[in-house]
Amino acid sequence: MKKTIYTTLWALSFCLIAIGQQTPAPEQSGAITIEGATAHLGNGKVIEQSLIMFNEGKITFVGDAKLKIARQGKVINATGKHVYPGFIAPAKTLGLIEINSVRATNDQDEIGELIPHVRSIIAYNAESQVVESMRPNGVLLGQAAPTGGRISGTSSIVQFDAWNWEDAIVKEDDGIHLNWPQTFRQGRWWAGEDRGYQPNKDYMEQVEEVAGFMKNAMAYGKASSKEMNPAYSAMQGIFDGKQKLYVYADGEKEIIDAIHTLKANGAKDLVLVGGYQAHKITDFLKEHNIPVLVQFTHNLPVFDDDDYDLPYKLPKLLVDGGLLVGLQNNEASNFQTRNLPFYAGQVGQQGMDKEVALQLITGNTAKILGIDDAYGTLEVGKSATLFISEGDALDMRGNQLIHAFIDGRNISLETHQTELWKRYMEKYEGK
Repeated sequence: MKKTIYTTLWALSFCLIAIGQQTPAPEQSGAITIEGATAHLGNGKVIEQSLIMFNEGKITFVGDAKLKIARQGKVINATGKHVYPGFIAPAKTLGLIEINSVRATNDQDEIGELIPHVRSIIAYNAESQVVESMRPNGVLLGQAAPTGGRISGTSSIVQFDAWNWEDAIVKEDDGIHLNWPQTFRQGRWWAGEDRGYQPNKDYMEQVEEVAGFMKNAMAYGKASSKEMNPAYSAMQGIFDGKQKLYVYADGEKEIIDAIHTLKANGAKDLVLVGGYQAHKITDFLKEHNIPVLVQFTHNLPVFDDDDYDLPYKLPKLLVDGGLLVGLQNNEASNFQTRNLPFYAGQVGQQGMDKEVALQLITGNTAKILGIDDAYGTLEVGKSATLFISEGDALDMRGNQLIHAFIDGRNISLETHQTELWKRYMEKYEGK
């Protein structure tokens, strides 16, 4: 009886979440023109007085508003405002976890250490209030990525206004996520060890485990006849270049070991996630054509001899080294991912040009994820996934959205948070 009551309460709680969720926007029904805004194209270029037109979900024109060209459909006068491509949040557990302390809402991790066949997309919750809260800050796309284990599983790229995971998909099963072993690990205080960092005696054994798994998976793919092995089968996209391998590593030695080992065992397309010491080996990363999704941009230095501002200036150091760089910022919780534009804005205060900083969450990230043919920049033929802001969207004072579009659909900017804000503003107004 008690179990039945708990089950009913869980069902009611999820119904309440769904009731509070905004209905996804319908397909674009007519052409739209945005005129007069300062357009930040996401590729480093800016058009001060811009004219942008889109229809059937695709951008049909990007140029100067002074041009004598017929405006199409509904015209939005955006004079004095700014327009941007939708921001992209890579390698996050958005939509896979709702409440950390409630196990039933947590699908970011599965049992097992080497589980590339676990697909995060089937656990993606398109009605998540966390996902919904990204949109008012311009974060319109993301990569739903699993965590945990040595090989966590397979990610997919989604847009943030959908009925279900099938509707949300932008790129399905785009890559596999691998947590590279660490040469040093933190002491297990619960086992009586010192809390500080100490050498990982099992490092080489763990590296060999990864290398052995890669070898076996490659041999499996070449076998003429074989029993079905889901884990090995899921790895085949890594060897033929159809999927990317996202490698989480921070130390200089770990990064070098990971790239050498994985490439030697057939991995075609690697992306480094983290890269805390990547600035020390930019030439090596450039030689191997490794892009970096930077973590820990808002944090303290890890080591005593690090520059006090290393986490803040790391993206600039990597860009100056000639690398393709995006922002991932793993230390931020899912709710804090909405602050992604402000992390980019902070990087712009470390000597990086503001438009280059914008690329870290638009054009660069789209290239790294392999969706730059349709997203990341404002260009003719690409998806009309963009937004209009009252001011500078990389500054929380200017990031005030008035319109947002995903594939040309005029999406709602209302969330659970904005509803609560309006509710209590009315309650205490005038008091």
